[in-house]
Amino acid sequence: MFTSFAEWLQDTDFAQWVAVAGFPWIESCHVLCITTVVGTITIVDLRLLNLTSRHSRVTQISSDMLPFTWSAFALAALTGGMLFMSKPLIYVADFPFQMMMLGMALAGVNMLIFHFTAYRRVADWDGQADTPLAAKIAAALSLLFWSTVIICGRWIGFTVR
Repeated sequence: MFTSFAEWLQDTDFAQWVAVAGFPWIESCHVLCITTVVGTITIVDLRLLNLTSRHSRVTQISSDMLPFTWSAFALAALTGGMLFMSKPLIYVADFPFQMMMLGMALAGVNMLIFHFTAYRRVADWDGQADTPLAAKIAAALSLLFWSTVIICGRWIGFTVR
């Protein structure tokens, strides 16, 4: 069933336009959006690791960054979906693409776990320079998972033709 849907998707006029003419423009927007997503997340993660902004509240940094993160993520998902349309059957079979998607899924799960555990008690440690171990672990995993997304995303450019 997925194969028929992917073939239909790839044969749409819009997917053909993306594959033939739109890809460089859409990819450029996608890279800018991912850069914004990872950059803003990194700012928060480095604070959670106590490597930067130790005198700033975690909640303030988060509230400053998250609107940019979510806006850029929405645009990255949109542009990523458009890029995917150009060769869906090739992408789903591509190892770097699979690892990139796994990295994003793990980053999402990590974020959910963090928000339902350590972040629930942020009021207890928000103003302190040192953050709890659980916050540091979540930040380190976040950096690992998002680095995986970036590396694999770049790797795709060498494997999908």
